[in-house]
Amino acid sequence: MKTTDANLWGIDLGGTKIECAVLNASNPAEVLIRERIDTEASLGYTHILNQVKELVDRVSSQLGYRPSRIGFATPGVLNPRTQTMKNCNTVCMNGQPMAADLASILQCEVKLANDANCFALAETLLGAVQDVNPNAEMVFGIIMGTGVGGGLVAHGKVVSGLHGIGGEWGHNILEENGLDCYCGKSGCVEHVISGPALEQFYFNQTGEARRMPEIMQRYEAKSDPAAEATVERMLENFGRAVSTLINVIDPDVIVIGGGVGNIDLLYSEGYNRIRKYIFNSGEVLTPILKPKLGDSAGVFGAAMLFA
Repeated sequence: MKTTDANLWGIDLGGTKIECAVLNASNPAEVLIRERIDTEASLGYTHILNQVKELVDRVSSQLGYRPSRIGFATPGVLNPRTQTMKNCNTVCMNGQPMAADLASILQCEVKLANDANCFALAETLLGAVQDVNPNAEMVFGIIMGTGVGGGLVAHGKVVSGLHGIGGEWGHNILEENGLDCYCGKSGCVEHVISGPALEQFYFNQTGEARRMPEIMQRYEAKSDPAAEATVERMLENFGRAVSTLINVIDPDVIVIGGGVGNIDLLYSEGYNRIRKYIFNSGEVLTPILKPKLGDSAGVFGAAMLFA
């Protein structure tokens, strides 16, 4: 079977599923094929590699050729110094030379980027950013869901950084003496405005476990002081945390993904809270957008690593 770089191949390497997409290199918005396979991460690192190979073999068979290069969206980052993975919530990947191992088992060139960076890249080149500023030089992609993360794109390329942690917004300290984080610090952004953190705050006030959609409903009904306090906590800390991003990076556009990012109030009152903290005399011009690509962003962004 021949090998070619005629099209763009991307793989989103998730904890529960591995997805492959092949995009038309001449028109990346055109998806030639998409396939998924279970990750089966509980069976270990070597099994994950074999699952990736199984998926690539399957797609190659359908297309009639093999890729010469593949981009990967990963749940952690490749340490630029050691060339091993770190910060992966699929913990069996940590410490592993995943780029080298994937290149070996697939017999092709690979490029790895954190899934939040791939989200930001896809929304920049193919998604929401194209609708408001196609020539944006700097884009920040926020993930607000089960966790809080971020990805940075400059001039159409992912910014990985010297340590491989470019865009790691979720692990800056936002709340002095806040909740302990797995990263070793306390009060990280992730432990203040992620979905689980906000739900925990509500539980601490009431002793009742409720999910964020229900908390928002109770807030909108103005029937629950604890829901109002939870939403106020989200808005105020969102404003503080995002103002820091703008102060340091001053991106042309910010895109917010993740479940919490679906809350409309972030784009109105949350936006207003940024004005309290930004180092610009209270003026905020940065468009803050909902994503356009949904769960396609990771795999599309992976494919665009070689665009």
